[in-house]
Amino acid sequence: MIEQSLSIHDAHGNTIGVVLKRDRRLKRSSHWERLPDGTLLLRVPYRFPKHSLGTLLQQITFQLDQADARRASRTDAALQARAELINRKHFNGVLRWNSIRWVNNMQCRLASCTRGGNTDGEIRISARIKDWPGWVVDYVIAHELMHRRHPNHSQSFWDELSSAYPLTERARGFIHGMGFAAGQPLEDD
Repeated sequence: MIEQSLSIHDAHGNTIGVVLKRDRRLKRSSHWERLPDGTLLLRVPYRFPKHSLGTLLQQITFQLDQADARRASRTDAALQARAELINRKHFNGVLRWNSIRWVNNMQCRLASCTRGGNTDGEIRISARIKDWPGWVVDYVIAHELMHRRHPNHSQSFWDELSSAYPLTERARGFIHGMGFAAGQPLEDD
């Protein structure tokens, strides 16, 4: 692979490094991913035309800006509203909790729900999943809401969750795939 260093600027004017690799295995499509150090790895077909590179980088910048906007719109208040909607839609509005909020200190767990004590009913969702698809975030919320009824992952927990939230298995597959891609298992809670 032939490698080249480039840079783009996000909506806030921040410079993002891009490592461009021309890949003989790619024929038509380009692929990009964010690396742990914050730079982007952009793989393009070996014969990708130089004059099309600017347009491709603009598209990537647009996608990054969209993801940032989506992440910014996912606030604690929006999370609370989303949980209330999921509760009404999938659980007939019967589940109760005290608070739900995004947190930055979860490394392997995606969420947690406390039971008992002075923190009873506090749901915490990892901010790592803010830019995941909405239906997966909804699953994580539904999963934690179900813990208000079932404290553990019993068969009745999974039966009721799968019945209430039809995308349960699909979302779990997405989560396992993300964990595999990251090289670490991700836990529902």
